[in-house]
Amino acid sequence: MVNKIWCFFIVSGIIMCLLNGKEEIINKEILNSTTTSLDMILKLLPIMALWLGIMNIAKKSGLLDKISKKINPLLKIIFPEIPKNHESLNYISSNIIANMCGLGNAATPFGLKAMKSLQELNNKKDTATRSMITFLVINTSGVTIIPTTIISLRMMYKSASPTEIVLPCIIATTIATISGIIMDRIIARRCKNK
Repeated sequence: MVNKIWCFFIVSGIIMCLLNGKEEIINKEILNSTTTSLDMILKLLPIMALWLGIMNIAKKSGLLDKISKKINPLLKIIFPEIPKNHESLNYISSNIIANMCGLGNAATPFGLKAMKSLQELNNKKDTATRSMITFLVINTSGVTIIPTTIISLRMMYKSASPTEIVLPCIIATTIATISGIIMDRIIARRCKNK
């Protein structure tokens, strides 16, 4: 659906420029947007590579597993349906840790592995389990402690203080996650009572 909306905006913008005789604006914007996109990629790539490398080192050194073990008691409360020491808990905790570091790209593979692992526990293969839904809520709202992508974008556009958004980001994502979990539990109880 979003693709159709963007396609509509792009096509209608081009048609309006053509109808108003401003074809030069189309060419100018195409060239400007490609230059801006390339600049953004070249400036974000080193930062993302650094953080993805740090996550990879943390995974290979066992640090990620140690942090996962610290988070597991909390995850057992949030995901009581998942058996103790099931691999999906490690994938979920790794996904949460990557999201906390603001690394959505690094979190995605862990999230996919977690969903695949949760699907193995699923008796109804065509319906999401309670744990899958809860994980999706947590993954979507994702508490972020270090919003690396936002900080790097602010640095790229010469913000006077690119890191001043860290505290508001922590507060906003924490509230979003807690609210999401509360709503998930309320809806789960209503569905269970039906």
